[in-house]
Amino acid sequence: MRNVITAAAILLIGASASARAQAMGSTPHSKQVTITGSVVDVSCKFGQGLQGPDHKMCAEVCSDRGIPLAILGSDGKLYIPASSAMPGDAQNARLKQFAEGKVKVSGKVFEAGGANAIQIATIEAVR
Repeated sequence: MRNVITAAAILLIGASASARAQAMGSTPHSKQVTITGSVVDVSCKFGQGLQGPDHKMCAEVCSDRGIPLAILGSDGKLYIPASSAMPGDAQNARLKQFAEGKVKVSGKVFEAGGANAIQIATIEAVR
């Protein structure tokens, strides 16, 4: 449960920072990237060590219950999906079909406070 609260806090902080920056008229620094990695259930991956194809159904159920899905890049960085809409749109629905699978994602990445947020433009499965 503590991991869920931590993940939710990270998402709230990111959304809050984006809203403040937009309200102040400045655009956060971003770069257009393409990354490969795995879509992970943040709570189970980091709190329980659960991952992979055998964990897919659990990740989908957790996603439906609001547990964040994120992309663990092949570069070892965790990318938290974010929305460019204000207020932000939830991103789990876009990632759920790829839960515990490999993906190639392109979009804008924002780095701040040791975290990486990505506004997903395209996502596709990688075999």
